[in-house]
Amino acid sequence: MTNLILLGPPGVGKGTQAKLLIEKFGIPQISTGDILRAAVKEQTPMGVKAKGYMDAGALVPDAVVIGIVEERLAQADCQKGFILDGFPRTVAQADALGQVLSGLDRCVDHVISLAVDKAELLKRLTGRRACPKCGAVFHIDYAPPKVAGICDSCQTELFQREDDKEATILHRLAVYEEQTAPLIAYYESCGLLRSVNGLGTVDGVQTEILSAIQA
Repeated sequence: MTNLILLGPPGVGKGTQAKLLIEKFGIPQISTGDILRAAVKEQTPMGVKAKGYMDAGALVPDAVVIGIVEERLAQADCQKGFILDGFPRTVAQADALGQVLSGLDRCVDHVISLAVDKAELLKRLTGRRACPKCGAVFHIDYAPPKVAGICDSCQTELFQREDDKEATILHRLAVYEEQTAPLIAYYESCGLLRSVNGLGTVDGVQTEILSAIQA
């Protein structure tokens, strides 16, 4: 059984690494956004509660988010393990997750903390360009289109999403530092933290993660 949490700021590569870990261990990636939408669609008890808050334009409270995570972790495909991506976001959520896992007779095995300096994060995130017509995504440095500013697939002019603009990204990074970065010390004190340098090739970072897990 392999129960993992991926920690790191926006743009550090959690999603990319999670996909490789899914293939390696045959366990599901659990993203709170995805399971929240699924719970609402399937009308689970917690999904019905969440929909009430969402319909009212309110944030879904921690207690409901935790309940949805608990519903998901209890499903059969999580018996061999799971990868939590984007959750917990706060120390309070981490405490609640520990209680949920204890109730399921489970525990977190490793917390992978991916780190990349702020300048690189900004370069990764602000360099993204999207096609408004077909949805293709490019990067001006790492995966540029054949013709600058033009989609390879449908020749539509590319644009920069609001989420990828510097002001928005700086705000997201500030929120991460305030709310989520304290989890690094929290899980280090539990002896679960595995720090990994997020710079380098995708395969290189994956090798470091696997080494940290197996050490």
